Amino acid sequence: MSKRYACALYLSFLTLPVLAQTTPQPEPAPTAQPVTVEAADAVPATVVVEGRRPGPGVWKVSKGDHVMWVFGLYAPLPQKMEWDASRVERLVARSQEVLLPPGANVEVGFFRGLTLLPSMIGMEKNPDGARLQDLVPADAYAHWQVLKDKYIGKDDGIERDRPVFAADKLLHAGLKKNGLAPNNDVRGEIGKIASQNKVKLTPTILQLELDDPRRTLKEFKKTQMADLSCFTKTLDRLDTDIETMRVRANAWANGNIADIARLDFAARDEACGDALLNSDLAKTTPAFQNLRERIRANWMKMAEKSLANNTSTFALLMMKDLVGPANYLADLQAKGYTVESPR
Repeated sequence: MSKRYACALYLSFLTLPVLAQTTPQPEPAPTAQPVTVEAADAVPATVVVEGRRPGPGVWKVSKGDHVMWVFGLYAPLPQKMEWDASRVERLVARSQEVLLPPGANVEVGFFRGLTLLPSMIGMEKNPDGARLQDLVPADAYAHWQVLKDKYIGKDDGIERDRPVFAADKLLHAGLKKNGLAPNNDVRGEIGKIASQNKVKLTPTILQLELDDPRRTLKEFKKTQMADLSCFTKTLDRLDTDIETMRVRANAWANGNIADIARLDFAARDEACGDALLNSDLAKTTPAFQNLRERIRANWMKMAEKSLANNTSTFALLMMKDLVGPANYLADLQAKGYTVESPR
């Protein structure tokens, strides 16, 4: 039952981890500018790398003799890639703390969660048994059928999913067929390294408090989300985005920061994140107000605390938080920290 509960929470807050990655922020000072290259209009077919790979280098944030090493996570990664963790292992071993990636989560407690299970069942389904064909334009549905046949095959149950969840399942099916794994467990490997070296693991997740979780869940189940944009952007850019992800996965595996920074597909992520935050329910629920800004501010507070308390900290951020004008480290540089990018 606990696994089912966790799955339901994941489905309902699927988009929260990406929310912190797309927030517009003031551009950093010129010395903090990461590598940026004009995005290519078309990306050639790419063979996904295999075997043992080093991954990217680390960013260095420092003030005085206190330093924070920042490692950029990325997903999806090549299914047959083995990550060489030797460089990271040395840095983690001599650190006092590892900061896990930011995001948001609803915490209701194990036993309270069990009592909420009946309310959670069916959260990914459309209200009133509606089908995708009833909710999306005819041309979008025709496109959906073509891509569904290509990547998923026969699955009548998915036709009753909310568009945002149907789009996510389609994307994951496409990744799998193209040799990419949504989770290559690099984060898990770093967690093991920290545990083996008795280094403290510190979550940076923003915990959201709901006044009445049961009511919120019931309202969510009967409220249609504003997720048409997420659905159509996924369909329109699926094949292109998968190829882009293959290029980025190779770039991450080989430690090529310039290639990682070059290709951008944040429009799909932002549209899917907005499907939750722009819903009528989210707009009237205090826990979801200014969520992007709060996720970012929460990470900043914890990063500064670790930098002050530790001579060496190792932090994990998604690669989207480390490249581009809205990168998290620009906020630290604006506060007087020295930021050095990997070469």
